[in-house]
Amino acid sequence: MQWFMIFANDIVDSAEPRAANRAEHRERIEALEAEGRLFTAGPLPFDPEHPDAGVSGSLIIAAFDTEGEARDWVESDPFRAAGVYDSVEVRPYKPIFGKTP
Repeated sequence: MQWFMIFANDIVDSAEPRAANRAEHRERIEALEAEGRLFTAGPLPFDPEHPDAGVSGSLIIAAFDTEGEARDWVESDPFRAAGVYDSVEVRPYKPIFGKTP
């Protein structure tokens, strides 16, 4: 397994479709965590002083066998299917500093 960074940018006004699909999206992330494949995941707030005032996207760092598997995982995510994500970038990631897996 290798680590991949998934960086997703939301559409404008993503709050409603995010809320409608949040539970299913989180279930998939929790499954990665239960399998020991999650490094970190979370939303990207517009304003760090008011993190509940909306988000611009998501960051997920997780382990997959291949980049293709990481891309397939993203494409089957409920946020992607619901049109929450405007664009998604998947790139290899190598943890060096900080808490490493």
